[in-house]
Order: sequence, then structure tokens, then C-alpha cells
Amino acid sequence: MCAEFDAGCVQTFLHIPQKLPLRVFKAWWVTDTVSTDLWGTWEFQSSEWHYFNLKTSPNEFHQSVQASAVLACIFSILALFVFVAQLFTLPKGQRFTFTGILQLISCLCVMIAASVYTAELHGEKGGYGHAYILAWISFVLTFLLALTYLILRKKSE
Repeated sequence: MCAEFDAGCVQTFLHIPQKLPLRVFKAWWVTDTVSTDLWGTWEFQSSEWHYFNLKTSPNEFHQSVQASAVLACIFSILALFVFVAQLFTLPKGQRFTFTGILQLISCLCVMIAASVYTAELHGEKGGYGHAYILAWISFVLTFLLALTYLILRKKSE
């Protein structure tokens, strides 16, 4: 369970797979002395970890990755609400096309975020963190969910 109630906890429990990497495992790039996520960097200095915010970062690619990740969350949440609305308003036998399209846009936003981050790989020695790997996994899961919505029909009795 989440220690505090916030929007991130609610989204984690819903079917929003791209929010999971941003909330649970934050490391996108890891070295022995640095751990970087989308919003900041932890650096190991003088036997302590220090946090530095990326708001002042001159790297435009960080901003595009952040924007794509936020857009993925927004489109996925919107798809959830549209799906619930379509459950009550869609005629029987119709497909959940609009929900599938929103989920597909969310999938593309996750792919853009992970692709841009991959293209702008760090020059120092290190490796990808858990969040980076989960971002690619969430891309696949969101794509499968989008296909499911596009194929799914409302049950006719």
C-alpha cells in the first residue's frame, strides 16, 4: 500500500502502466555515484546522497522526455474515463474505438519518451535503471491494451 494518499498512488492502482515506472522505481540512469530520474539527480558526495533538481537543466531532451511521460499519463487517464463512459453509452455490439485510440496515443507517448532518452544516452559509464526498463515494458503493455480496446466489442445480449 502507499504510505501517503496522492494522485500517484491512485494511478498506480489503476490500469496505467506507464505511471508505474515514474512512481515506484525512479532511476533511469545509474552509475556508482549518480542516479538520475526524469525530475532530478542524486549524486553521492562526501559519504552522502544529494538531490539536484533538473528544472534548471539546459538539456532540452529531458524536457521532451518529461512532457511525453506526462502526456502518456494524461491520455491513459482520459482513456480510462472514456472507457467507463462508453460502457454506459455505447450501443451493444460496437467497438471501444475511441478508448483504443486514446490508449494508442498514450502508448506512442511512452515510446517517444523512452526513445528520446535512449538517443541522448549519457556519455559516462553506467547503465539503465529500473524505470527505463519498466518504461519499455509499459510501452508494450499499453500497446496490447490499445489493441484490446480496438478489438473489444460491447457484449450484446
